[in-house]
Amino acid sequence: MSNFQLSLIIIGALVLIVVIAYNAWTTRRNTPKRASPREGDKGQEPAVRQEPAFDGAGLGQVDAAQASAAEPHFEGHAVDARDALDLPVPQPERRGGLDPLIDVIAPIVAEQQVSGDAALAALPPTRRAGSKPFAIEGLNLASNQWEQPQPGQRYVQFQAGVQLANRVGALNEIEFSEFVMKAQAFADAINATPDFPDMLHEVARARELDQFASDHDAQLSFMLRARQAAWSPGYVQQNAARCGFVAGAIPGRLVLAASGVGLPPMLTLGYDSQAAMSDDPEQSAVRDIMLSLDIAQVHRSEQPFARLREVAAQLAEAMDGVLCDQNGTPLPAMTMEPIAADLEQLYDQLDSHELSAGSVLARRLFS
Repeated sequence: MSNFQLSLIIIGALVLIVVIAYNAWTTRRNTPKRASPREGDKGQEPAVRQEPAFDGAGLGQVDAAQASAAEPHFEGHAVDARDALDLPVPQPERRGGLDPLIDVIAPIVAEQQVSGDAALAALPPTRRAGSKPFAIEGLNLASNQWEQPQPGQRYVQFQAGVQLANRVGALNEIEFSEFVMKAQAFADAINATPDFPDMLHEVARARELDQFASDHDAQLSFMLRARQAAWSPGYVQQNAARCGFVAGAIPGRLVLAASGVGLPPMLTLGYDSQAAMSDDPEQSAVRDIMLSLDIAQVHRSEQPFARLREVAAQLAEAMDGVLCDQNGTPLPAMTMEPIAADLEQLYDQLDSHELSAGSVLARRLFS
């Protein structure tokens, strides 16, 4: 074998090695990142959480910002965990049930005492008038408190109510008429007399409230997009769990719980539901996730926007992602402060109308 032939063999072997190495590098780069089986993480799956349900159609979304193509940086904006412990926790509201601020209320006076069992038997089969929540409350003779009829209790006064507006829209004449029919049927069943307000006045009030709600409804959504390699669902869940997220009721949805029991989640994290339900999730590729905050559903004392920024920074660093608006445009850090200032104004406006973010009334109106 001549030197020339030996050189060709060596060169061919080197080219083959380079091609194999390049293919291996490309395959590894394009393979979705998987959850690492670290100590303490083995076999750990986010606990299933039953999320609070709200009546109404899909939530309206507001663009997070119009931004340039610079990448986000969050230096100096994270919330320290020790500071978060000192944040004021919203106290549970005593004001609940029907409220004249957001409900049409019709008093119903019975001719004699009505048992809770009889009232329950007289309730309509559905608790809606069209797309609006409908409710009947009774004044408990023992506690002198308005409540939904309870077995074993006694009542002589009732009130029927229907919500003036929600995210579906304002109460209309057809829905008001259905409310009157249901309340009248209940009153007839317990031998009582209802007193209904003027329909045109209430419908006008509903439109006014709906206009206010439309002008002050906001949901912030940010996209975290992979820089290079995609993520597997398990990789997303593992990193989100380190930030406090748990699995929601819908595949591809994780939630960060608020501080109070029974309250809506503070933040939600969503990704492709098809990837979450795949037969082999670890082979599914997720290239972006959405972080969302429903402003009206979370009390301002929770500082949810600061928490959103902190979570976004942690996930962007851990997962090698770029924070973008919901259209995929990268967000610079300078866009965050104006958003925070606008949110404070929004909170103040809701407070001034007795519809503070996170309150029972706000959660009902913005649902």
